[in-house]
Amino acid sequence: MGTVPSDRIRPRFPRFDDVAAERRHRKQRLAAAFRLFGQFGFDEGTAGHITARDPELSDHFWVNPLGMNFKRIRVKDLLLVNARGEVVEGDWPLNAAAFAIHSQVHAARPDVVAAAHAHSLYGKAWSTLRRPLDPLTQDACAFYGDHAVFDDYTGVVLDLEEGKRIAQALGPHKAVILANHGLLTVGQTSVDEAAWWFITMERSCQAQLLAEAAGRPVCIDPEQAAKTAGQVGTPIVGWHQFQPLYDWIVTTQPDLLEE
Repeated sequence: MGTVPSDRIRPRFPRFDDVAAERRHRKQRLAAAFRLFGQFGFDEGTAGHITARDPELSDHFWVNPLGMNFKRIRVKDLLLVNARGEVVEGDWPLNAAAFAIHSQVHAARPDVVAAAHAHSLYGKAWSTLRRPLDPLTQDACAFYGDHAVFDDYTGVVLDLEEGKRIAQALGPHKAVILANHGLLTVGQTSVDEAAWWFITMERSCQAQLLAEAAGRPVCIDPEQAAKTAGQVGTPIVGWHQFQPLYDWIVTTQPDLLEE
């Protein structure tokens, strides 16, 4: 049997002895998530945002600067924003829609560490149907009984009340489909989880659009879909699924870790 190379250690869910280390970790994962979203084509001009709750200041979150391309974001570029929408760390302006949506999601869901939203192609295409995803594939079962649809499009989200309505639609779930807009996912344990749910939900939207264009897809039956959800849809599974992507992006683009 072969041995594991010294630079390839099996990932383990992190534990922290101090807040500074946990903050650094969350910011590194957040910067990596942006690079991956850029790599996958989830960027659309200045649209899209991922947030990570600060581990010490629980009503503050870290977010991307308005107008900075996802493919260029580094740890040192991230903004720290307080509950009033004020940038307390960072030099770039804040995306008003990011604050309107994410401040309300974080406020309504104190169990959530991170939230991700972008105008990805297949997610926004699927959102025009104003329907939940069906359990067509094993991967899509991660969202079986665990996502909602916000079916009232009223324009760009700049009002906190609209952000509250999105948070209410999300409820206790890991994701919500925003009608005629796109997808939003959350991670209870990590930035990694929120980012992975977005990536795999986008692909599940793509798979269902392709399947319905080709014919009449057959759903996985409810009992098996529920069983599979318990196997592929837990927070720790979401974290694990992100690790190969994180390893790849920091290896190929190590500048993202610059502080």
